[in-house]
Amino acid sequence: MPKTETPGTEAAPRTRLRWWTELPLILLVYACYSAGRLLARGDVTTAVDHGLGILRIEKALYLNAEHPLNRLFTREAWLGVPADFWYASLHYVVTPAILVWLFRSRSQVYRAARTWLMTSTFIGLIGFTLMPTCPPRLLSAGHGFVDTMAQYSSYGWWGGEASAPRGMGGMTNQYAAMPSLHVGWALWCGVMLWRYGGTRTAKAAAVVYPLVTTIVVMGTANHYFLDAAAGAAAMGAGLLLAPFVTRAVDRIKVAAATRVPAVPADSPGAAASIVSGGCQTSTGERIPRQRESRFGSGTEPGASPSDAGDGAPAAAR
Repeated sequence: MPKTETPGTEAAPRTRLRWWTELPLILLVYACYSAGRLLARGDVTTAVDHGLGILRIEKALYLNAEHPLNRLFTREAWLGVPADFWYASLHYVVTPAILVWLFRSRSQVYRAARTWLMTSTFIGLIGFTLMPTCPPRLLSAGHGFVDTMAQYSSYGWWGGEASAPRGMGGMTNQYAAMPSLHVGWALWCGVMLWRYGGTRTAKAAAVVYPLVTTIVVMGTANHYFLDAAAGAAAMGAGLLLAPFVTRAVDRIKVAAATRVPAVPADSPGAAASIVSGGCQTSTGERIPRQRESRFGSGTEPGASPSDAGDGAPAAAR
């Protein structure tokens, strides 16, 4: 029995994903993320108030792990310097590497994974806009935090302003601390490695990478614990919203496809064209070939059987 489709539930045209379409899309999303961080600066006083409010909540809940970690990283350079490199580098390396790996080796799940990552990133951008937050390292010295990025800036390319290259700190929003997408992206990478890595090493990395990233963002005084928790929450919200985003994109594709006029079956361009002597061509065919039909080989539709052959009368054959 032929399958019938309910109106409005047409499947989107399935197209094979290509790297030359995926790469500009990912770069566009990252450009929007970077521009949003830059533009959503907010008021500095408000950002400081938000940071101090988070710190008070953490102290009340005994969640203030930033102070002991920050003191450890400040005192022990062998921990602080690698932590700064981790914070400044790995989210630029590991996240794209996981995307490429999924695209090449796990193509059946790549689209869903990419949509989840991008949706969560936009949720994080909304958080930066609605709640500009001063990170611990930018609070006054009386709050007991040391900016390890500034302390160990001579070891890396960053200066004293976040993880931006030296001299470019003014081109980033240092008050975009809530949520921590360093933690959110690391969690996404961990989930991908755990589900699709297939080896014990991959599963170990799936646990270690987001866990160490969470410790690093607090120890370097770039984020509060609640920033890290909000980053995980943003990824959870993105996971829930990703199917709706996918369906919305599919509906747009279907709507765009239906706007392209179809060629009627009885139009001259759709019908097979006779070249000569029964040789026909059809759409997508470059070399004409002779066809069999119910009228006989080489016989054109509409011609009588007596017209085929050597031209002798039918009675004589």
